[in-house]
Amino acid sequence: MSLELIDVHKHYLTRDGHKIILRGAYGKIARGEKVGILGRNGSGKSTLVRMLGGVEAPTRGRIKRSMAISWPIGMAAGFSGQLSGADNARFIARLYGRDIQRITDFVADFSELGEYLRMPMMTYSSGMRSRLALAVSLAVDFDCYLVDEALAVGDTRFGRAFAEKIERSGLILVSHSPALVRRLCTRAAVLDQGILTFYDDLDEALATYNAL
Repeated sequence: MSLELIDVHKHYLTRDGHKIILRGAYGKIARGEKVGILGRNGSGKSTLVRMLGGVEAPTRGRIKRSMAISWPIGMAAGFSGQLSGADNARFIARLYGRDIQRITDFVADFSELGEYLRMPMMTYSSGMRSRLALAVSLAVDFDCYLVDEALAVGDTRFGRAFAEKIERSGLILVSHSPALVRRLCTRAAVLDQGILTFYDDLDEALATYNAL
């Protein structure tokens, strides 16, 4: 069981021409591995993690998934603003074949949205949407979690719950912090100028990134 990139290309057409995100990326992440993806701001890390989670498609190439990969943690882009928070949670439970009552009970408890959980998401503040998205992300078990570094740090309630999750599963952490990658990961890849390079040696990956 793994996630595999096979000659993956990604670019956008802008007024100034093509913006290159990936140039023929290859790599494989096995179930249970904890892999950091390091890149400077603007290098395309967020686009890459959306592609890994299936939210966005490559321009060319294939991403093969033979294990359950989470959507990018904390992302509420797939939710319907017309539905209530509870209805969105039930939809996710059905989509992933999970127990609906267990998922909705967890989301109600963890999000602490109270009566707002029964109201349309379009009425939520950004903070409330984030709390719902994080609660749903934690409610569903995956083989591997995709996460941005901003959600992986701090002694918050989510941070502690997330740490317990990744102890039992895999992790793909998108970050520009070598210290955080060293703390949470055992392998790493470096994204620079459209080239994604995987390293089996974590120290080599961090040294390469620090030299950019």
